[in-house]
Amino acid sequence: MHQPFPMPGNFFDDFAVGNTYRHWPGRTITEADNIQFSLLTMNRHPMHCDSNFAASSEFKKPLINSGLTVAIVLGMTVDEISLNAIANLGWKDIELKAPVFPGDTLYARSEVTEVRASRSRPGQGIVTSRTEAFNQHDVVCLVFTRSCLVPTREFAETARGGQ
Repeated sequence: MHQPFPMPGNFFDDFAVGNTYRHWPGRTITEADNIQFSLLTMNRHPMHCDSNFAASSEFKKPLINSGLTVAIVLGMTVDEISLNAIANLGWKDIELKAPVFPGDTLYARSEVTEVRASRSRPGQGIVTSRTEAFNQHDVVCLVFTRSCLVPTREFAETARGGQ
């Protein structure tokens, strides 16, 4: 019988308050990423897609759409924080600490701030983490807190058919 690959990522049992993760690899954000995301999400602000307009701003160049910054950094955290999550439960305290420009490379690190068993869903729990994103100059540009519902390893293996 074919054996499936082991389930990667962390389960509820693997998390403890204070666990820290350095998410790798980093991600360089291009001008094309910025324009495509801005147009896809109907964000027509000229700071994201009009270099001439942006040149007259205090930044003198286009800014990366903050929604793109959040989406990329969130994606960077998936392997360690939410690869096995049943659901994201929410984000809060999203802070844009410094501007992000085309050509910047973002890196991220997360710390688990709360772990608690679900009162209404046996075999599952809520993991809360705080993520910081920083650029190639080590300047923190984004911070957010998120919570997700994560199964225990046993719950996940049972749901998968006990393999």
